[in-house]
Amino acid sequence: MARRVLRTAVSAVLGLAALFGLGTGAALGLVGGGGSILALPALVYGLGQPVSQAVPTSLLVVAASAAAGVVPRLRRGEVRWSIAAVFGGAGIGAAFAGTAVGRLLPDRVLLGLFASLMVVVGIRMLRGNPEPRGACTTGDGDVDWRSCLPRTLAAGLLVGFLTGLLGVGGGFVIVPALIWLLGLPVPVAVGTSLVILVVNAASGLAAHLEQARLDPAVSGAFVATALAAGLTSGRLAGRLDARQLSRGFATLVLVVAAFVAVQTVATPGALA
Repeated sequence: MARRVLRTAVSAVLGLAALFGLGTGAALGLVGGGGSILALPALVYGLGQPVSQAVPTSLLVVAASAAAGVVPRLRRGEVRWSIAAVFGGAGIGAAFAGTAVGRLLPDRVLLGLFASLMVVVGIRMLRGNPEPRGACTTGDGDVDWRSCLPRTLAAGLLVGFLTGLLGVGGGFVIVPALIWLLGLPVPVAVGTSLVILVVNAASGLAAHLEQARLDPAVSGAFVATALAAGLTSGRLAGRLDARQLSRGFATLVLVVAAFVAVQTVATPGALA
């Protein structure tokens, strides 16, 4: 009887992990970011993982699903490799710095910061993607690195730090930065963002490896469905209304942010 109950409980947890993985992969494939905004609360509140375990698990899921989401965009030529290299490279060291800071902070503080970040993300997405300014592009569409390199490096450092600190890939920052700072078209910004997400998430995961305690079964179920959803949604992205997708996802982000904030305030002892 006890074994049957245990098997049922394990199956329920793995089922939830698979379900949450679908949402994470779909978000990354459709809007080029936001997967970790769903993954971390799902792991902490849906699957009961401590923040120290949920952060590296979230990074693993984001890296895998972003890699899946970029595959169909590669075929459409929606990746600017030089920009991805500079932006992603800047964040590698910053991810280790963010990880070091995160280890000094209690779970309550980290989750409070995470909820605050979610509110910023939700509001930004409700406002829509910024119009390309083109200030960093030349007449033939290339990037004018002389004027844009400092801003690109600064954005890369910020995203890398957030990746290490909170286990977020930072696609919600990367996409508008690529559009507004570098003047990339939205599809190219999303595709390039996914490559940067892979670099950032892999860097953050490497920074956490020394103390990471991943659950192989949960991580495997989460990653497997996130990969499938990322591949499928990446193919569908071009056929759907990007603005409506962004607004719908923004609403979901704000709802989850409110939930995380309430839980953080209401259950301080559980998160100490």
